[in-house]
Amino acid sequence: MTARYAVRRLLQVLPTVVAIVLLGFLLVHIAPGDPVLAVAGENGDAEYYRFMTERFGLDRSLPEQFLTYGARLAQGDLGRSYVQGRPTMEVISERIPATLLLTVSALVISTVGGIVLALLAASRPRGWRDTVVTTGSLVLYAAPVFWIGQLAVLGIALRTGWFPIQGMTTPGRDDGTLARALDVAHHLALPALVLASQEVAAVARLARSGLLDELASDHVRTARAKGLSERKVLLGHALRRALLPVVTVIGGRVGHVLSGAVVVEIVFGWPGLGRLLVSSTQARDIPVLLGIFLVVALTVVVVNVLTDLAYASLDPRIRYS
Repeated sequence: MTARYAVRRLLQVLPTVVAIVLLGFLLVHIAPGDPVLAVAGENGDAEYYRFMTERFGLDRSLPEQFLTYGARLAQGDLGRSYVQGRPTMEVISERIPATLLLTVSALVISTVGGIVLALLAASRPRGWRDTVVTTGSLVLYAAPVFWIGQLAVLGIALRTGWFPIQGMTTPGRDDGTLARALDVAHHLALPALVLASQEVAAVARLARSGLLDELASDHVRTARAKGLSERKVLLGHALRRALLPVVTVIGGRVGHVLSGAVVVEIVFGWPGLGRLLVSSTQARDIPVLLGIFLVVALTVVVVNVLTDLAYASLDPRIRYS
């Protein structure tokens, strides 16, 4: 990888962000529903509705609204929430840590778990472990996240009582930093596992396929001929080169994880961006909707750029002009 490629790849982010802002603005504004009616209710008079329309700037044409929004956005201003009356960035920032904790935990679980399962399967191809991993991965990959979430709540949380059902913390509990962290981890465990379920299946299937291809390659046969143990061959020679497509999947599926987080947050009452997105959609809180759309889209773009830049560190054969 050259510095020239890295700079060119980073410069591509700007037009992508502009396109995202325009697309998000158009989608939110052409969606059915009247923000003024949703916020002010149905019992106001015409004068009050006119006042609210002017206050939100909805009396202007769509191009004028977009130019105003773009000018504010260039200054780092996402506007004010129609419902809460607070800066949109403040409203969103309160929810980002919860969603970040959930999604990062799910990605770590799915990555580590998927690679471990792939190693177990590839070490004994067509054996019972391989059959269990491939069959289980197929089932998990085909199962919708909301269905897995409901089964987890009904079959695990309610039946066993091992996990909390709703929320991020136990209400009214303040036992110090360590106890609070353990309480959050206890609430996080089941939602993170549910959100990671499809991703661990995708990583396991792809990593297994890559490992089997590498184990049949010439350089692995040479390593075996030198007398290296199967463990060293698997971990030291095959795994590194098999990780490249896994990185591609992880980077490309961050958006999928974030969309799944919306469902998981609703099922488990997790106080993140997903629940804020649903409530803002119901209330037609346009500034908050646009802010969430922008934050999520930027996250996906940045992760994909970082994924592209990580290729060369995993496979020195890759060179970009």
